[in-house]
Amino acid sequence: MKAIRVHAFGEPEVMRWEEVPDPEPGPDQLLVRIKAAGVNPLDTYIRSGRFGVLPDLPYTPGQDGAGVVERVGAAVSHRKPGDRVYLGGSVTGTYAELALCEKEQTGVLPEAVSFAQGAGIFIPYATAYRALFQKARALASESVFIHGGSGAVGIAAIQWATAAGCRVAASAGTVDGRKVAREQGAELVVDHHSETHGEEVREWTKGEGVAVLLEMLANVHLGRDLQLLAVGGRAVVIGSRGSVEIDPRALLSREACLLGVSIFRASEKERASLRAALDAGLANGTLRPIVRQELPLEQAPMAHRRVLEPGALGKIVLIP
Repeated sequence: MKAIRVHAFGEPEVMRWEEVPDPEPGPDQLLVRIKAAGVNPLDTYIRSGRFGVLPDLPYTPGQDGAGVVERVGAAVSHRKPGDRVYLGGSVTGTYAELALCEKEQTGVLPEAVSFAQGAGIFIPYATAYRALFQKARALASESVFIHGGSGAVGIAAIQWATAAGCRVAASAGTVDGRKVAREQGAELVVDHHSETHGEEVREWTKGEGVAVLLEMLANVHLGRDLQLLAVGGRAVVIGSRGSVEIDPRALLSREACLLGVSIFRASEKERASLRAALDAGLANGTLRPIVRQELPLEQAPMAHRRVLEPGALGKIVLIP
């Protein structure tokens, strides 16, 4: 099969389009024919060597994907060849024509959801769900500000929060991004390049501040955004590309919490909850991934550059 391989950490060009042996499933594993692979900022951090836990070299990138089950191991009974599935991680990486998965790493992909959409499910929607409900404990009627609402995780967060009965405000840096955030259900959408966007959010809460704040680029916005929290508010850092200076008094005066989120730190019970929520959300139509761009798999270096550019608008996927 063909796959993207990384033999040394570095810039996007270290990813090479190579011929490798087809994986063979063990008793508790599945082999999936990949129809689309999702591109996440996380993939770029790992490829560059700037991540806490790095894979052994060489490796094939990719956590997210969607496709059709090709073969199953002898101990796998919940999937069969021909099943449409989305992937939440894999043994061998999803930037490939075939991916080997443990039996718990796949979920059912409904017919109404395309493979390209399926490749945008796991990392964005699991991250948003964990941030909102497992970490911030968001409740119906609470106000939520999603700072970065037009990227894949931001869109997922808007959809989850509105479905749960939260009042949602979001930010985006482009006209198209703000349009998408409104279409997904955000009551208020602000331009985060505007110096007055914080005042708009505070006015939206009638001066009380937001109960939950999600930060997609904490190194840029967190220092000021802590001033937007309500008493007892919870700020959750989902993404950051550097350090930031904060004033702890913004937390002290509000008895507020600052939390970090990583789906890789979820307990087995939390992972089971995540999988159940994803499957239910896909089945009932709550989750509606937006695909920004489809690129051939061999153009993975270009995809890694584009996923970090400003003005995110949904998901970038790679097509084998």
